[in-house]
Amino acid sequence: MSQRIEPAPAVIRRLARIALALPEVHQEQAWTGVRWRIRARTFAHVMVSQEGYESAYRDATGQAAPTTVLTFHATGEELLALTNSGLPFYKPTWSPTVMGMVLDENTDWTEVGELVTDSYRSRAPQRLVRLLDES
Repeated sequence: MSQRIEPAPAVIRRLARIALALPEVHQEQAWTGVRWRIRARTFAHVMVSQEGYESAYRDATGQAAPTTVLTFHATGEELLALTNSGLPFYKPTWSPTVMGMVLDENTDWTEVGELVTDSYRSRAPQRLVRLLDES
């Protein structure tokens, strides 16, 4: 089996600037890639989908080339819209509220910021969501 490919440091830094600006968030290494958590709840995770390892992205798209992906939580109308929009979005089967997004040279980082923030809102305690809304 080939060695795990990790996300590019520039991608991690860019996501960290978004996620770590949210109240009480911490960043940690995951089994692969990096994840951002509020307490014990992950709300964003970046990794590289690659052959030789299980991959919801590859399962959903059939694409085998190494691909940097972000997973996050979505709910309601946003979840429905993203589920039906096609790439760069895809729907992992392992959670009803998790969405995936390909991160590449065409990524709209403003949209990523909004999606990561919405994911945080869906996972954080209401006290912290109110704190975020007040800032």
